[in-house]
Amino acid sequence: MADQQPIIIKKVKKGGHAHHGGAWKLAYADFVTAMMAFFLLMWLLGSTSEPERRGIAEYFQDPFHTSAENEGGIDSGDRTHLIQGGGADITSQDKGQVDKGLTPEIKDISPDEIEEKAEEIEKAKLEDLKKKIQEKIDSTPELTEYKDQIKLEITSEGLRILIVDDQNRPMYKLASAEPEPQIKLILKALAPVINELPNRVSLNGHTDARPFPPNQKKYTNWELSSDRANAARYELTQAGLAEQKVLRVIGLSSSVPYSVGTEPLDPINRRISIIVMNKKTEQEILQSAEEDTNAETAAPAPQK
Repeated sequence: MADQQPIIIKKVKKGGHAHHGGAWKLAYADFVTAMMAFFLLMWLLGSTSEPERRGIAEYFQDPFHTSAENEGGIDSGDRTHLIQGGGADITSQDKGQVDKGLTPEIKDISPDEIEEKAEEIEKAKLEDLKKKIQEKIDSTPELTEYKDQIKLEITSEGLRILIVDDQNRPMYKLASAEPEPQIKLILKALAPVINELPNRVSLNGHTDARPFPPNQKKYTNWELSSDRANAARYELTQAGLAEQKVLRVIGLSSSVPYSVGTEPLDPINRRISIIVMNKKTEQEILQSAEEDTNAETAAPAPQK
């Protein structure tokens, strides 16, 4: 019996069936989470206004970027809203829906008060721009000589920058839209400062009342003032002003004197007016242009 070998019995324990594991629970949980997120998205789309959706989208695209001033562009930080980093745009046309989702402190503000607040904020920005331009003029030796020809004023349209002629220092060559070196220098200095705000710009050209010689029947002060305004636009955009910010370029000939009582032939009437427009003025111009376009579209075609 001592030589008898021990008997070893191996027992193999079979694993459970695959369907008894936990993998399916994870997949199901992922599915339920995705469905919950989907229905939450549908609810948000149905319960928020268009300005609020834009604010949310812009926040998630870049929550830390609150101003595009350094890039010369427009984003959520450029709007005159009361909620930092996004939210309802108080300059929106959807004034009846601006109180949705706002904090209790803002919710009770009427649309008129919101609009008034927006105008105050914008005016403060234009005042700051005026200060920056004046500092630029005062700190640039090349511009000091011409500072009496650059006049800054806040008006109902926005910030108006006037560059006026001087008897001894004209801005353009006589009866020409070719700019002299000094106005190129001035516009080159102004362009990057104006570009800091998202506000759009209007350029107006003015002349004195001196008529062209009778032999130049096809070219008058109207054409000259328009060409000079357009030449100023070109110099500004070449110096860094974003092209899309220029909304209007017009020539007014001698129809608008520098001030009441100014002599028609006074050199100061020869000027370029650069208006950094507020939102109200910009919307009025765009609305007027849209109405003109609609009127032209609705007008019956002329019969042949």
